[in-house]
Amino acid sequence: MALTWHLGTRYRMDSNPMKPIPLPKATAHRHKVWLPGALLVCAAVLSLAGARAQEAQQPGATLASPAAEALEVDASLFTVQSFDWFDSQRQRPVPAKLYLPAGKTAVGSVPLVVFSHGIGGSRDGYSYLGRYFAAHGYGSLHVQHVGSDRQIWSGNPFALPARLSDAAQASEALNRVQDLRFSLDTMLAAPAGALFDARRIVAAGHSYGANTTMLIAGAQVEQQGQKVSLRDPRISAAILISAPPFYGMGDPNKILSSIDVPTLHITATEDVIQIPGYVSGLQDRMDIFNATSSERAVPKVLAVFKDGSHSIFTDRAGTGGLTLNPKVKIATRQLALAFLNGIPASNYRAMDAWPLSNASLVARFEKLAP
Repeated sequence: MALTWHLGTRYRMDSNPMKPIPLPKATAHRHKVWLPGALLVCAAVLSLAGARAQEAQQPGATLASPAAEALEVDASLFTVQSFDWFDSQRQRPVPAKLYLPAGKTAVGSVPLVVFSHGIGGSRDGYSYLGRYFAAHGYGSLHVQHVGSDRQIWSGNPFALPARLSDAAQASEALNRVQDLRFSLDTMLAAPAGALFDARRIVAAGHSYGANTTMLIAGAQVEQQGQKVSLRDPRISAAILISAPPFYGMGDPNKILSSIDVPTLHITATEDVIQIPGYVSGLQDRMDIFNATSSERAVPKVLAVFKDGSHSIFTDRAGTGGLTLNPKVKIATRQLALAFLNGIPASNYRAMDAWPLSNASLVARFEKLAP
């Protein structure tokens, strides 16, 4: 079953998806770079724009209109705990922050989202999602990747390109996936791990974190002529926000068709990564959506906001417009929650009202479900 909605058309459900709408002005000009190299561009864009990775502690707040919700969430509804874990096998610190529903919860009753930040971020980022998920019954574990975290922005500014280059190496891309795996192992083995429903673990991420999420959800890349799969069978679904492609790795269908879990893709018409000679826009996000699970009957959902920016989905204020910013964050977490709630029964009908209640924000909404 396919459901497609976009600005200027009627909302409809039928057996065939509608043809794609024309894409906005920014189209991708691809430069061949290796596996995570596109994420280096993400960092460069943030740097050139003066967007230092400052994670303003904006609290986050069922499918109401964004205008009917505040971004802030009642602090009595969730708890927060930070961890400074260390993976002795890799000699690598793995900081993390856990948002949990407040009050008593039964053993094995709490689904878990494990979140991967974008380049230059930290465990403190994307709090508007973590707090909201926890207030609605989910654990949200935000993992910090020390090889590509906020430390990039510290030190000699003239050495920033070198630090960005290091963060975009294949070794760091693979380490990020191992960070998620290690965090899950550690969290589930801890006393609090008994709270979580091991059948309902979802990976999520923004930008570089979306690439990390694709890898742990089953994307297959090639290294030295061999296919590499980092799939973790505990992952039951994936949320991909502003996902850059795997440049230089060939046909995206060959990389992403192996993903066999439901996916939610979120982007914006102005979700553009741009430096001189290089532009990655909405078409890249669309290509990822189309290629994901392309040979499998697996549910997937796409939401494209009007306007916005690549960093509008972070905790930073003002990106994508002072008025638009909180509304998009509220709508994003509403949609993510509806997706999460639909996973156990593979029933995503509750999401159908979302593009209607957010019509002033949404350029396109597409749901493909068997």
